[in-house]
Amino acid sequence: MSRYNKKAKPRRPPLQSTRLLDQLRERIRYLHYSINTEKTYVYWVRMFVRWHKLCHPAQMGKAEVELFLMWLANERGVSPSTHRQALSAILFLYKEVLDIELPWLDEIGRPKARERLPTVLSRDEIGRILALMDGEIALLAKLLYGTGMRLTEGLRLRVKDVDFDHRSIVVREGKGGKDRVVMLPQVLDGPIREQLARARAIWSADRTAGRPGVWLPDALTRKYPRAAQSWTWHWVFPSPTLSVDPRSGVQRRHHLYKERLQRAIKKAVASAGVSKPVSAHTLRHSFATHLLQSGYDIRTVQELLGHSDVSTTMIYTHVLNVGGRGAQSPLDAR
Repeated sequence: MSRYNKKAKPRRPPLQSTRLLDQLRERIRYLHYSINTEKTYVYWVRMFVRWHKLCHPAQMGKAEVELFLMWLANERGVSPSTHRQALSAILFLYKEVLDIELPWLDEIGRPKARERLPTVLSRDEIGRILALMDGEIALLAKLLYGTGMRLTEGLRLRVKDVDFDHRSIVVREGKGGKDRVVMLPQVLDGPIREQLARARAIWSADRTAGRPGVWLPDALTRKYPRAAQSWTWHWVFPSPTLSVDPRSGVQRRHHLYKERLQRAIKKAVASAGVSKPVSAHTLRHSFATHLLQSGYDIRTVQELLGHSDVSTTMIYTHVLNVGGRGAQSPLDAR
């Protein structure tokens, strides 16, 4: 059952914007959704409206939603996950922005998610790929593999959340808004200290230049006015250039952009002769699988990955069982 019809919706403040997409952004920000969710929902709602020749969604309903989703599936050939993502954006628009009840909600078909095993690299493949990377990008890749953090979690790492004394890292606002603690690999102690020295030089230059501080979540900027300029809240991996905050319009120092690591991984994978499809998330998959191979229990791996349900973590046990759960092929038994 959808979360939209489980219980009565709490009252929302009236929208101040008059344009549909601005209203969508306003409601998303009020509910503290991420900037990535905002971009995704705006993209799908814009496409939905344009596909129906700029007809206002308030004048449309189940038939128009189904026609759009059929076009995505049949003409665009989108994956089931993309299909569900587009539907989620449209339903959010109707329920949260237009405040229109959806009696036809449960009648909208949802494609079943495909169960696919994650790509996992061997330790040798990991070593070859990491050896072909250098600088802070190599350090970031090693940190993702060594801790199991997601790419966005590694990029958003703050100085205050690295604890050298306890050899731990606090991952703030992970998926689902949860915090967790992961290990700080001993081999990365020195490199991270060196990275912090480089980051501090950038932080000092920003303070000397009188630039705005880094972005802070929620209302922390109002609660702690000087926190954004403080060293403890600075990024471990700051971007070498300034950028404009898409929500506030303020030009400030952001963390490294994910595209830098993605390009570096793609290049290293090609040079290493690895034929598997590899992304930054593959490092997380490999971390989990290698821990299980080393004998760690599934609950420990679940906590380190930040999975709310152990069934999500169980996918890695399937990776370990590739080849018939360890059974010997009759061809090899001759």
